[in-house]
Amino acid sequence: MSTKVKVKELEVSVLEAFKTQIRGEVIFPNDTTYNETRKIYNAMIDKRPGMFVMCVDVADVIYAVNFGRENNLLVAIRGGGHNGGGLGLCDDGMVIDLSGIKFVHVDLEKSTVRVGGGNLWGEVDHATHPFGLAVPAGIISTTGVGGLTLGGGVGYLSRMYGLTIDNLLEADMVLADGTFVTVNEEKNSDLFWAIRGGGGNFGIVTSFKFQAHPVKNIIGGPSLWPIERIEEVMEWYHKFLNDAPDELNGFIATMVIPGAPFPEELHNKMFCGIVWSYLGEPERQEEVFKPVLDMDPVFYHVGEMPYPSIQTMFDGMLPPGLQWYWRADYFNDLGPEIRAKHLEYGSKIPTPLSQMHLYPISGAASRVGKEDTPWAHRDAKYAGVIVGVDPDPAKANEITTWCKEYWEALHPYSTGGAYLNFIMEEGQERIKESYKNNYERLTAIKREYDPENFFRVNQNILPAKN
Repeated sequence: MSTKVKVKELEVSVLEAFKTQIRGEVIFPNDTTYNETRKIYNAMIDKRPGMFVMCVDVADVIYAVNFGRENNLLVAIRGGGHNGGGLGLCDDGMVIDLSGIKFVHVDLEKSTVRVGGGNLWGEVDHATHPFGLAVPAGIISTTGVGGLTLGGGVGYLSRMYGLTIDNLLEADMVLADGTFVTVNEEKNSDLFWAIRGGGGNFGIVTSFKFQAHPVKNIIGGPSLWPIERIEEVMEWYHKFLNDAPDELNGFIATMVIPGAPFPEELHNKMFCGIVWSYLGEPERQEEVFKPVLDMDPVFYHVGEMPYPSIQTMFDGMLPPGLQWYWRADYFNDLGPEIRAKHLEYGSKIPTPLSQMHLYPISGAASRVGKEDTPWAHRDAKYAGVIVGVDPDPAKANEITTWCKEYWEALHPYSTGGAYLNFIMEEGQERIKESYKNNYERLTAIKREYDPENFFRVNQNILPAKN
């Protein structure tokens, strides 16, 4: 594998000629907008690319891919910029930025949605909600459609309608050799299989087509218990949710209440929380949530709201530009040893925004075959993530240490592997564990479509050797 050329080593005339091919803006380190452009969601990542290509159409993407390949540049692909490990950036190379490729087209007859590679999920929700439709996504509306989808897509609708990848019908892609292809169950089906969980390893997706579902309003919101009750609550939650109908979802958390809109008596205290979302009939709310109230939460705020409202619930609390450190694992149960560790480390949360979440992988998400998509952990009950978060860079070491120690305490009880949208750069073995038996097939597809590993700034799948 040859050493990559740095952008600054290229002749000025070469760069100037390239700029004339691009309809969007090309930004270099000496441009006034450079430092603002290189900001991403996770401010702990501080990379300095040699250039940004701000694509506004598919042609820009093709020109950029060809230029990067022909000049042996390291290339990163950025959609929404939410990736925890900052994999939308690279040092000294070229960033192909898709934020200018935005559109949302709703087909009411077929309940499908065509979305640009640079869209954010809030933009999709805005377009689909008036028609009483939604596409399963995550829990933060500022997340990019591309990154979340290609990694899997776990969120409020997973138990009812599956992961985001389970609702992907088609994609348009630019490959490493600069060719443009459409992938679906009939066309390039091997590539279509690979992108449903295989990340950005196989090409740049410029357009996604999703199946949407009838979702207008949901019944949702948080319930809280003092952290001292977490073992009891987790034991109850595990049985209650796994026995519940698919219409009910709820992720469980260890968290600190940072402030408004919560009551003042809860501020800066540590809690076990569950954020609920229910897609059933509103008149059944009292019946469905009676077992929750029977657990005597100290705070309960569950009611009917538009679906975009629950999707934006945490946007204000977790804006772009905070310091983040991520660790993740899958879990099959919430046994006594696991519950004890959550009590221990959930009682030591270092900053008000640091937290742990467990997202259920049950209901519809669990009924897809383990080899039907690369997302191999369909039999896990939970995708767990621990995040150290704070606005202050001086707290980076403190939040990172807590996160690592919490993860190390829980990891022996995990299934191995992690939801790859939830991890930093953690090495090849973690990636292999996360794909399990699907990894070998992914490496073969990678060899066919990207034999030189052009798309390597990601949770990288190495091309199989000939």
